[in-house]
Amino acid sequence: MNPPPADDSLRHTQVAPAFAHRTTISASIPANFLESTRPRLAAAALLYALGTTVSILQTILVDVLMAHEPAKFEKGYALAILFVLISIAVCGLTRSKRLHPRTLHALGMAYGVIASLGIGLGVTSIPFSTEIPESIHNWGVSWLCVWVIVFPLIVPTTPRRAAVVAFASGVMEPIGMLFWVLAFDYPLPSTHTLAAMWLPILICAALATLEARLIYGMGRELERAKQLGSYELVELLGRGGMGEVWRAHHRMLARPAAIKLVRAEVLGDGEQAAQALRRFEREAQATAALTSPHSIALYDFGLTQDGAFYYVMELLDGLNLDVLVQRFGPLPAERALHVLRQACLSLADAHHHGLIHRDIKPANIYACRMGLEYDFIKVLDFGLVKRSRAGDRMATALTGEMALTGTPAYISPEAALGHAIDARADLYALGCVGYWLLTGRLVFDGKTAMEVVTHHARTPPTPPSQRTELPLPAGLDAAILWCLEKDPSARPADAGALGASLDAIAPAAAWTPERARRWWETHFPSPSAPAAAVTAAVTTHRRVIARRATEETPRT
Repeated sequence: MNPPPADDSLRHTQVAPAFAHRTTISASIPANFLESTRPRLAAAALLYALGTTVSILQTILVDVLMAHEPAKFEKGYALAILFVLISIAVCGLTRSKRLHPRTLHALGMAYGVIASLGIGLGVTSIPFSTEIPESIHNWGVSWLCVWVIVFPLIVPTTPRRAAVVAFASGVMEPIGMLFWVLAFDYPLPSTHTLAAMWLPILICAALATLEARLIYGMGRELERAKQLGSYELVELLGRGGMGEVWRAHHRMLARPAAIKLVRAEVLGDGEQAAQALRRFEREAQATAALTSPHSIALYDFGLTQDGAFYYVMELLDGLNLDVLVQRFGPLPAERALHVLRQACLSLADAHHHGLIHRDIKPANIYACRMGLEYDFIKVLDFGLVKRSRAGDRMATALTGEMALTGTPAYISPEAALGHAIDARADLYALGCVGYWLLTGRLVFDGKTAMEVVTHHARTPPTPPSQRTELPLPAGLDAAILWCLEKDPSARPADAGALGASLDAIAPAAAWTPERARRWWETHFPSPSAPAAAVTAAVTTHRRVIARRATEETPRT
């Protein structure tokens, strides 16, 4: 199963037709919220107008029957009629097809506060009795409380906006009371009475905020389930700084998949969003060109109506090499060779297509159980991929203006110095991965990312055999150090040459399919076990990340 990447950034890969370039991304309000606002707001405004009208008529009727019409209440009736007219106008606007759903949604939130003012004026229009300061109409839940609680159902929105509307509506009753005090010299009630009146409103505003959060979450999930093509979201696997990872399955084929969503707010707006979309599209196209079984398989990609970018890829039953070493310690040399050989096959295919991965690290290489095969390696997250051929239209790094690309703990010296890179930068990073597998330690440590980058550029590495108690076969030290040469021309010419060198190394014992099967059945006896292991491992991994902050990549 795919856990969230170690650096909490969900950069992923998919294939699909190129989409039309968009210059703006709608922010965070699901489309189904916008669609449902029109009928709900119309009904609420109409009921508000009818209810207020009935209240006016009832009050007038009582005054007539009692033969008592205080002059000071005439303006109160006029104010009530004003709010009736506002409600009728809002109801009429909901019928206009020219009004954009987003504009109507904003109008609905504004109406929620305005209508609250009308209710606040109404419930405070009767003077407080100085003889009975705790009269019954000062206590309990007022109509404003009901309105505040119900309104998130009428105009569902983001939790933050809902909180603003709820608490702004809650203060409308104090404002209404202040109006009557200033305009008609109403007596101010006691502090005890004021607290008894307004505390329920504040509580209801807080409850409305929680209600809005629940509604918003359900709305987002329903929206995604509806708009991710033929795939249905099943389970949230992880959440990171850029988005979420979901387990999903195809509705017709029942094929499991991993869907990775990049939030709309991460993409930004305007030209920034357009550049981000082009970046993800290029990433998808780059990965789609790969045919090696050791590269992640892509099924689809696209853009949801609420502006989230998504990838659909194969669901991996396994765990990444970072988590693997953290949980089980350094790998035996024969197993590390088995892993590195397969990674070479993926990189050889990518380099053959003119692609440089540029972010090879343990978190981007998975050890999987694929059918009856065990320790089947998958390379994923081609998010920083670029073309290596000069003049290619994809030659610009997908990360835009970044001076450094990749992860500091696995960055090549030429990338650290800001020089041009080629496929041999991936081989350097793969040497760092091999070092991690054999020793459980990074090639270079440092207090800051820049210190680590400087070591990669200047400091000769310590041979892995000097940093592990496990025996290493002859030639493995040399192969890792070959990849870690500062001068790219001194490294293997390509991934094929490195793979051939690894094939020539004879470990003391072979990592056979039977050994691999026994290891997996011992540690993950059921097909679903890796998911639980990954969940626990990710927690451990993030603690390590806090201590080993140099592995984090600054992203823009």
